Amino acid sequence: MGAFSDEVFAIVRKIPRGRVSTYGQVARLMGRPRSARYVGWALRANEEPVKTPCHRVVFKDGRLAEGYAFGGEGVQRRLLEEEGVAFLDDGRVDMEACLWRPDEALPCRPDDIDWAREMGDA
Repeated sequence: MGAFSDEVFAIVRKIPRGRVSTYGQVARLMGRPRSARYVGWALRANEEPVKTPCHRVVFKDGRLAEGYAFGGEGVQRRLLEEEGVAFLDDGRVDMEACLWRPDEALPCRPDDIDWAREMGDA
C-alpha cells in the first residue's frame, strides 16, 4: 500500500469499538478534506481488516457501504451491532449516539456536539 493508504489505516485504527467515523471525517483528519472517496477506495483495498476495522467507517448520513468488501451484505452491520453501535429504524447508524470524536475523553453526549461542524456541513 502507499503512503495515503497507510495514513488512512492509521486513523481508522484509532476509532474505538462502539463508535463510527465517516469517510469525510477520516479525510479531514488527514488534512485532505476533499478526499473522502479516496479514503473509501483505500479501505476497500485493506489487506488486514481485523487490524484495521474499516467496518467502523460509514457515510455521513449513517448509511453503510453497499457491498461491504469483507464478507458481503449484512456483515458490516453485524460487526457494528456486536460492538454496541446503535441503528435507527431505517437501517442507518445513529450518528448522534455513535459518531467518533477524536478529542473526546469520555463517552460523548449528543447535546455537546456541533453537528454541522462535525459532519462537514459548516
